Amino acid sequence: MPQPPKELDGSTSPRAWFGVELRYWRTKVVGWSIKELAAKAHVSREVIRRIEVGDYNCRIETALALDKALGTGGVFERGWGHAFGDDNKKAADDNFSAQQPSPVRNLSRRGRMLAADASLTHGGIESVDRRSFLAVPGLAALAVPGAARLLQPTQPARLPTEIRPHDIRELIEAAAFISRLDNQYGGDGIVKQTATTAMLWAEDLLHVKCPTELRPVLFAAVARLGIVVAASHFDAYAHADARQTFRFAAVCAEEANEWHLRAKSYSFLARQAVWIGEPDQGLTYAELGLARSDRLTATERAMLHSARARAFAKMGQAQQTLAAVGAADDAFAQARPDEDPPWMTYYDEAQHHGDTGHALFDLALLGHDPRHATRRLTTAVKGHDDLYARSRAISRTKLASLTMATGDPDQAAAIGHRALSEVGNLHSRRAADDVRELGRLAAKHPRNHNATTLRERVTATVPA
Repeated sequence: MPQPPKELDGSTSPRAWFGVELRYWRTKVVGWSIKELAAKAHVSREVIRRIEVGDYNCRIETALALDKALGTGGVFERGWGHAFGDDNKKAADDNFSAQQPSPVRNLSRRGRMLAADASLTHGGIESVDRRSFLAVPGLAALAVPGAARLLQPTQPARLPTEIRPHDIRELIEAAAFISRLDNQYGGDGIVKQTATTAMLWAEDLLHVKCPTELRPVLFAAVARLGIVVAASHFDAYAHADARQTFRFAAVCAEEANEWHLRAKSYSFLARQAVWIGEPDQGLTYAELGLARSDRLTATERAMLHSARARAFAKMGQAQQTLAAVGAADDAFAQARPDEDPPWMTYYDEAQHHGDTGHALFDLALLGHDPRHATRRLTTAVKGHDDLYARSRAISRTKLASLTMATGDPDQAAAIGHRALSEVGNLHSRRAADDVRELGRLAAKHPRNHNATTLRERVTATVPA
C-alpha cells in the first residue's frame, strides 16, 4: 500500500521552502505525479522526491529545468540562490560578513526601535497558510527583483560591509512589495512578520559604512520602508511598534532632507492617533506634516488636510471638519500625479473620497446630513480595485454602517453582506473592528430580519 506523502514545513529552512513550493506547483498547479515531472524535467524520480523533502542540494540547471517543465515563469531560478546558492559557492562573498545574526536574538540590541516579539520565535509563529493568505505561491514572491533576501520572515539577510546602490534598491523594492501585500491582504500575520524582519535589517544598515554621497539616499530608503512596516503594524494593532516606527521614519526622512517622506510619516501618525482615540494628538501630527507645505505636492497637502478633517470629526467639531474637508478638496483639485513621488500613487480619487468620507461619517453619526458621507464612501467603494482590497472593504463597511444608522436597514444589510465577504479575505484588525461596529448598529434593529441575519453573520465572522 503506498505511503502518504511526507508532510512538509516550509518555515524550517530555505531548502524546505523550496521543496514545499515544488510540491505545490507539481500537485496543485499542474497536477503531475513525481514520475511525470521527472520525465518532463529529465531528472530521476529520486531527485524530485529528495528536493521536495529538503534533502537534496539542487543545482541551478535542475531549477531551470523545473521552471521549464512546470511553466513557472522563473520561480525556481529566482528561488535557487536563496535556497541553495551558498551551498554551491566555493568561497563566501567578500562583501558580506560571515556571521548571520538571528532575527530574534538581536531584536533588542543597540536600543532597537522594535522590541522583541514572541510571535517571531519559531515556537510562536502563527499557523498561517501562506498561499491562502498571500494568494501567491511562497517563492513567487521572489519575483521582486533583488529584494528576495529581505522578505523571509525566518531568514534574515546578511549585512554588507559597505553600503552600495544595490542595497538601497533592495530596500525600495522590499517597501513596494510589502506595501502591496498590506493593501491587498492586511498587515497582520505573515505580512507583519515579513515587514518586521525587513525593518530590522534596514535599521542595521544605518550602522554600516556608507559613502557620503549615498547617505541621504540610504536614509530616504529606510524612511520609505519604515512607513510601510509601521503601516502593517498599525493594521495589526501593534500600536506601540507602529508609532515608534513611524517616528523613526520621520527622523530618517528629515536626515535625508526628504520632505515628501516626512509628510507621509506624519500623515500616518495622525491617522493612527485618531484611530486609537487620540484625535488631538492626531491633529498635531497632521499640522506638523503640513509644515513648509510649499515643498509638498497638492496630493500630499490633500492627504494631510484629510487627516485634519478626521481628527476634527472625532472631536465633534463640525465646522472645523467641513473646513478641513474643503481644504482637502481644493488641494486635490490641483493634484498632478506626474509630480507626486511613487509612494503617493495610492492617494487617488477613491482614497481621497474614502478618507474625507470617513470624517463626514463621524459627523453623520452626530446628527449631521449623512448624504455627503454616503456619496463619498460610495465613490471610494467603486474606485478601489483589488490592489486596494482592504480600503474598499473598510469603506464598504462604513457605508453599510452609515446606512444602518441613518437609512434603510435592508439596504444596509445588503451592503454589509458584501463587506463581510471582503473582510473575510483579510488579515486586518482595523477592518474587523469596523465590522464589529456594523454589528452593533444592526443590533438596534431587532425586528428587522435582514439586520438580525447580518448581525449573526458579523458575530460568526469576527467574534467580540
